[in-house]
Order: sequence, then C-alpha cells, then structure tokens
Amino acid sequence: MFRLIQNELMKIFKRPGTFVMIGILILVTTIAGGFIKYQETRGALPDNSEWKRGLQTQNEEYKKQLQEMGTSASYEIINHNERNIALNTYRIEHNISPNEEYSIWGFVNDTSFSIDFIGLFTIIIAAGIVASEFNWGTIKLLLIRPIKRGKILLSKYITVLLFGLFLLVLLFVYSAALGGILFGMPEQSTTHLYYFNGKVHEQSMFVHLINIYGLKSINMLMLATMAFMISSAFRNSSLAIGLSIFLLFMGEQVTRLISMKYVWAKYILFANTDLLQYFEGTPIVAGMTLGFSVIMLIIYFLLFQTVAFYVFKKRDVAA
Repeated sequence: MFRLIQNELMKIFKRPGTFVMIGILILVTTIAGGFIKYQETRGALPDNSEWKRGLQTQNEEYKKQLQEMGTSASYEIINHNERNIALNTYRIEHNISPNEEYSIWGFVNDTSFSIDFIGLFTIIIAAGIVASEFNWGTIKLLLIRPIKRGKILLSKYITVLLFGLFLLVLLFVYSAALGGILFGMPEQSTTHLYYFNGKVHEQSMFVHLINIYGLKSINMLMLATMAFMISSAFRNSSLAIGLSIFLLFMGEQVTRLISMKYVWAKYILFANTDLLQYFEGTPIVAGMTLGFSVIMLIIYFLLFQTVAFYVFKKRDVAA
C-alpha cells in the first residue's frame, strides 16, 4: 500500500500544475497579508475603555428587539440574539475585553478563506486521479499487477487526502510565519469564546484555529470524495470537476434557499457540511444538532465510497 501511495504522490508532484496550485495558494496569502498590513483600520487597538457599558447597551438592544418581535421573531434572529447576549454577558462577568490587538492569530484566522482554494485544488486532483488513468490507457498497467482493485483505488483516495492535508498544513504554517513577521505575537494570551448548547466556552486561539481549519475542511473532504466517486464510476474528470466546483461555491446557498420553505432540506449534504454553524452561527434548519449533521455526513461518505468501489471493481477495463 505504501508503495502505491508513494507512486501516486510522485505522479501528482511531477505535474507542473501542482506547483502552480501551491504558488497560487502562497501568492493569495501573501497578497492578503500585504493588504491587511497597510489597511488603516488594522493594527491599532481600539480605544474603548468603556467596553463593558457598550456590551450592556448591546444586550439591552437585543432583549428589546426580541420583546418587540415576540412570537413573530424568526428562528435565526432568536438564536443570533441569545448567542450574542450570552457572549456579552460572559465577557462582562469574566472581564474579557472584546478589544484585542491584531496579531498572528488574527491573520491565520483571516486567511482561512483560502481553504476554499484548497478545496478547489483537491477536487481537481480527486477528479482526475482515476479518470485520467482510463483516458491515458494506463489503468491496464495497474490492473495487470497482482494487486486487488480495491487496494489500488484505496491508495488513490488516500493520496487525495494526503494532498489536501499537505495544502492545509502549508497554508497554516505559511500564514503563521507571515503573520508573525507582519503583525507579531500578542502581548498577552488571547482567548476565543464560543456558544454551544446554550453555554459559553473558552478556548485558546491555537486550538480554535486548528478547529477552524478542521471544520472548514469537511466541505472540501465531502466534495473531493464525491469528485473521486464520479471519476471512478463515470471515468469523466470534466464532469467530476465541473459538478464538484459548482457545488463547492453554490451548494450551501441553494440549500439555504430550499430550507426557507422545506424542512427536509436538513437531509441535503450541504446543510450539514458547515459544522461551524453550531459554534459560530445558526443551523440552517431549526432543530438540527451537531450529532445529526455528523450522522448525515457519515451516510453520504459511505454512499460515495460504496458507489466508487463497487463500480470500479465491476468495470470492464477493455470497454
């Protein structure tokens, strides 16, 4: 298995396009760093010594809004206001000011938007790693070896995951290095607050950023797996890339539109790929829980893998 994965990685890194992807990722992060560095609103700590009074005023406005709207208040507004009231109250009680200096951690958090680029690049690799073997006719050279088809396909999928992981680590390390150079380390340790299951929790910024990268990668994982399935089942990399990229950027938006009218939208894949909605926002459909989304993701993952492996094992290579 190790040799198979090694061979697949060599194929990927022999392509000029792979280094173009890496270059784009580094370039986008560097441009973001330069833009943020010279933004007038960045770098300076807000001068607001009366932050507690400001948070109390915000809480009063949130409560007033809920009272005025009464039972007509939407699920999103109720959840949003309750979350902010809890966070503000926790800050006041524990003397945690919201005025934090911009530092390495803020930059790493801001550049996490580039995970979408990583998702795009991983989808391209996943879509072509099997289909290209059929297009070039090299699949026959693989299958004449005394190695089971399932093992060959598994090695290709693991290679896709390793490539995606490599880009994630590269983004995190480069963002941290660049952020440290441009903005430096914070003078005092910063704490991230998040609201989950009706309670406010504290978390170190490093752990928070690891969680951010991990949770934002779930959408990439699922779409790369779907692209891999299409590549394996239909031998069409263009279809896999086109459909997966469209869903990468439009899947959640379309799902949100459907959820405004139909409750069954919670069973759609893209209603569950953003697990950050349970920590930093509001679930798309009322009543959704973290456990429910995890179960739905597992079901979709197994479905994609089952189709990919079943069709690949049964396919007539000579056809």
